[in-house]
Amino acid sequence: MTDRHVLGTPAGLDAARALMAFIDASPSPFHACASAAERLEAAGFRPLDEAAAWPSGPGAWYLRRGGSLVAWSVGPRHDATSGFRVVGAHTDSPNLRVKPRPDAGGHGFRQVAVEPYGGVLLNSWLDRDLGLSGRVTVRGADGPEERLLRVDEPLLRIPQLAIHLDREVTSKGLLLNAQQHLTPVWAAGSPQPGAFLTWVAARLGVPERDVLGWDLMLHDLTPSTLLGVDRSLLSAPRLDNLCSSWAGTEALAAVVDGGAEPAQIPVLVLFDHEEIGSSTDRGADSTLLPTVLERIVLAAGGGREELLRALAASVCCSADNAHATHPNYPDRHEPGHHIAVNGGPVLKVNSNVRYATDATSAAEFLLACERAGVPHQRYAHRADLPCGSTIGPITAARLGIPTFDVGVAQLAMHAARELCGADDPAHYAAAMAAFLAPEGP
Repeated sequence: MTDRHVLGTPAGLDAARALMAFIDASPSPFHACASAAERLEAAGFRPLDEAAAWPSGPGAWYLRRGGSLVAWSVGPRHDATSGFRVVGAHTDSPNLRVKPRPDAGGHGFRQVAVEPYGGVLLNSWLDRDLGLSGRVTVRGADGPEERLLRVDEPLLRIPQLAIHLDREVTSKGLLLNAQQHLTPVWAAGSPQPGAFLTWVAARLGVPERDVLGWDLMLHDLTPSTLLGVDRSLLSAPRLDNLCSSWAGTEALAAVVDGGAEPAQIPVLVLFDHEEIGSSTDRGADSTLLPTVLERIVLAAGGGREELLRALAASVCCSADNAHATHPNYPDRHEPGHHIAVNGGPVLKVNSNVRYATDATSAAEFLLACERAGVPHQRYAHRADLPCGSTIGPITAARLGIPTFDVGVAQLAMHAARELCGADDPAHYAAAMAAFLAPEGP
């Protein structure tokens, strides 16, 4: 297979490959934040501790709270009332997560007990070689310490029932019970209580008694790849929503790398827990972003009045992937809003405000695409189907700022592996950079 020549450009292919590398390095929200932080530090951003005093004056900073990250850049022309241009995305994806007491099994197999996280397409996790990733809290000299764990080895697998034992599966469909049918095997033999803890401790090189807890999850081991006879497609896990996390990170880094000095302070926020409603200490419905914005104003010498003026001069881009029109299920889509892969970023609109876009905020996105020279599309859901939602309405409500929802068109959303156009990541990042710095470099 050769590189594409019908569609795309070298820059577009470079962006697609950069996205794939980001996804493969980020099997959990905690790893996604680490990947974003690495890219931001290369662009000159410095980490901040939430519990420490923050510096005043120009600079580029970021902070992490678990699987969430906030980054921003303050320039010489910014003051306490400059306002903010915010790109928001999320780091979590539906998957299977390890239970606190995971040792299970029987009938000649050792298994690991898991629980679905978010709206998982359960069947997509069957018959895949699966690794393990996330964070583990261990005992340290000065208190609990967080360790990242990423094992890209074929450790686990969820075998499907043979057709000989379920003759009606092709006529009546596959019905999976999350408790009964999704427990992966990870060895032959009898269950061994405490074996999973022993294995985790050994991987981290710590005594078992020092392992205090974990947030661990399964991930597909097949690397992200360009797909198709002309490589016009991109196949990867977690496109929803690491594609947006990558694009927002690249956009903010590009603004700083390029020396742009936008009138408003550019901000990137990558939230955890969007897939389960955002109501956690680091989700979009938490005080994380409002607190950071307030502290930016305080560091600039402002107070409550200046914060309210800054919010009144702010706008937010809620970035979360969109549904492409499925060629095998066109009847599930709004017939007047055909959405194509490689057709550019998708502006998402819903009359019941499941997406935050309105006529005023939409203009921000359309003008950003115009400045970036990228195409765009407009999405509306079928009126007779329930519509999903994003961090957009939550962020708009918590901050009271105009917000629009946008994303890359994709298929197989919430599956263990998803599909988008190979050209779209470059368009997406370019539109976000134009939004963050409308005046250009």
